[in-house]
Amino acid sequence: MSVILFITLIAAAYLTGSISNALWIGKLCFNTDVRKHGSNNAGATNVMRVLGWKAAVPVFVLDIAKGVLAVCLILFTPLEKNPANYVEANGFVSFQIALGIAVVVGHIFPVFASFRGGKGVATTAGVVLAIFPVAMLMVFGVFLVCLLVTRYVSLSSLIGALFLPLIVIVLFDFIIGTYEPLMLEIFSVLVTVTIFITHRKNIRRLRAGTEHKIVIRKNPSIDISRERR
Repeated sequence: MSVILFITLIAAAYLTGSISNALWIGKLCFNTDVRKHGSNNAGATNVMRVLGWKAAVPVFVLDIAKGVLAVCLILFTPLEKNPANYVEANGFVSFQIALGIAVVVGHIFPVFASFRGGKGVATTAGVVLAIFPVAMLMVFGVFLVCLLVTRYVSLSSLIGALFLPLIVIVLFDFIIGTYEPLMLEIFSVLVTVTIFITHRKNIRRLRAGTEHKIVIRKNPSIDISRERR
């Protein structure tokens, strides 16, 4: 694969991530910049708090779709989806991961939105879903159970992130016995580290007991500047 093609697709993935669904849906449909309310974050959770579930659901779905779409850019390369040997498998997954990293960076630091984006959870979920759907579905199950029990989106995201490398490395490699490419295992650990870094403020609030639980508002008000994700 040529260097020009590599750079072009990485740039395309970044630009895809830079489409801030929370910002544009808020502005176009509700005349509201969600970054000026709630947690000041351009993510689906803050959209839920500020504008309600009717705005949050499409933001969440579109943010996941960004991650899936970016990884699918690999179809424009000569890399084989089902390579015959381990080296080629790692090469294929490595470029998928590179595209995934680019789209998540674009989501967190969007060039189209003054580099003020979201925390990347939904987009990262889309990336993992496209690369390793079985693991992502299992992680989503963990996230959903935790959310139903605690109603903390941040805590559920953190626990889900912790389970990702456990599922990829421990479950599939040692229990089921289907060894995954090394780069996928490394990526799963990097995802966990990134989620914890972007949620460091949430971790402090969870420890202090001041983190807010998710509330589905029938008639949301944007005057909730003291609420935080």
